[in-house]
Amino acid sequence: MSEAAEHQYAKALTAEARERKWPNVRPRDAATLIILDHSGGQPKVLLGRRHDGHKFMPGKFVFPGGRIERSDRQMSAVKPLHSEIEDKLNARLRRPAPRFARAIALAAIRETFEETGLALGVKARAPLAPAGAWTRFAETGVTPSLDGIDFVARAITPPRRPKRFDTRFLVADANMICHQAPGVVGPEAELVELVWMPLSDAAGLDIPAITRIVLKELDAAMKDGMARSRPRPFFYERNGVWRRDEL
Repeated sequence: MSEAAEHQYAKALTAEARERKWPNVRPRDAATLIILDHSGGQPKVLLGRRHDGHKFMPGKFVFPGGRIERSDRQMSAVKPLHSEIEDKLNARLRRPAPRFARAIALAAIRETFEETGLALGVKARAPLAPAGAWTRFAETGVTPSLDGIDFVARAITPPRRPKRFDTRFLVADANMICHQAPGVVGPEAELVELVWMPLSDAAGLDIPAITRIVLKELDAAMKDGMARSRPRPFFYERNGVWRRDEL
């Protein structure tokens, strides 16, 4: 990536994170899922608008996602992550482990189901579904399958923000959607609406700076063929300066 492009990224991220009045906390591992629909003339991406009452990014359009839960390490999956995706998810970790990468992918699928009602996977009965959201997921008749999941980017929320996450942005094709539970999205829900937007137009929505940046990274990766072995961008702040490394 050019030096000018890296400067633009840093400027956008710094401007959004300027207000830092909260106690500093350690970022929580989290995952978010970008769902792409390739059925039309140009790819579309799914975004949800957050409720205006949220303290964190109210009213913004975002990808569904959230932090890893203990149950994500216990849920069944029909097929595993591709080994190269697993390796990229474990890059730059003190304790890399296949279980961690697997939990990241399952967290993205679970959070997508909880926030949108969309169950991604294959039609199969899960041999193991922990209590809570995963039990409700299994009741749809769908079991997660991780072989179609790719990894786009990683980003850590800067210090002294209201919430901090170490987020992995994953991507899946819309043909992985096997079921949609009704009544999940609405006026009083976490996401008040869902929109499918052409990838080229999504930046025109009210989206966080990191979402806009990740969309650009995804677009560039798609144009280059989405090779599993490609470098993945890693955004974080060090000593007040935003960095873009590669994994």
